[in-house]
Amino acid sequence: MPAGELQYPSPSPLNTASDISTDEDEAWLWAQIKAESRRDAEAEPALASYLYSTILSHSSLERSLAFHLGNKLCSSTLLSTLLYDLFLNTFSSDPSLRAAVVADLRAARVRDPACVSFSHCLLNYKGFLACQAHRVAHKLWTQSRRPLALALHSRIADVFAVDIHPAARIGKGILFDHATGVVIGETAVIGNNVSILHHVTLGGTGKVSGDRHPKIGDGVLIGAGATILGHVKIGEGAKIGAGSVVLIDVPPRTTAVGNPARLVGGKQRPAKNEECPGESMDHTSFISEWSDYII
Repeated sequence: MPAGELQYPSPSPLNTASDISTDEDEAWLWAQIKAESRRDAEAEPALASYLYSTILSHSSLERSLAFHLGNKLCSSTLLSTLLYDLFLNTFSSDPSLRAAVVADLRAARVRDPACVSFSHCLLNYKGFLACQAHRVAHKLWTQSRRPLALALHSRIADVFAVDIHPAARIGKGILFDHATGVVIGETAVIGNNVSILHHVTLGGTGKVSGDRHPKIGDGVLIGAGATILGHVKIGEGAKIGAGSVVLIDVPPRTTAVGNPARLVGGKQRPAKNEECPGESMDHTSFISEWSDYII
């Protein structure tokens, strides 16, 4: 991204003691979203009413997001007004959720060259929307409101084609790029600044109960169609190549590719990732070091 195109303060940690910093981050981003929406409404009058009702008529980011998710996920028996109140109350009462929303919006804007604006992500990125709805479902799950959490989980899967169990724990700065077909199991854990592409499965290995799903470290990149099964750990800064099948632990800052997945550079002296793959989105740098890659 060209230098100077985006200028904003660094995101605050998910559980921060500085509410002032978090509020400033959110206020800056909300001002950007409203400015982008005004510009788009002027450039495309056909969208003016939609942009006004979804963004410009609202006083805060959480109100806009709650309204948009409520309309996306409602059904004939699960009313948009009920969902709006649910989303708004949850976001308003939990600063860590609002901080995660801000970090996720930034992640999409910075990492995805197809993301033309923050408002574009807020309105149109189903991976972002599915992730925010999941955060609310997870909150409900931790409050023992499990029937409602599971009902919301079902609607998220129906509408966005993203299946995340409400018990799964997800950090901030998450990018679900394209997102279609993503499946994340009940006991999965995803760290901060992770990027996951479409048709990725973080699943179990069968009928085993208990803690049975992958644990994804900070800064991990998981390529399209990758499958990670069982209670395995993907170390921070690791990279999982597209279409790989991972059944054992992957050390930090290494690259695993293939079916079954193997470490680039070998198990004894694997090649190390210099950058944070979850942020750099570099899917192919390992190829020059992989002598077996032939066309």
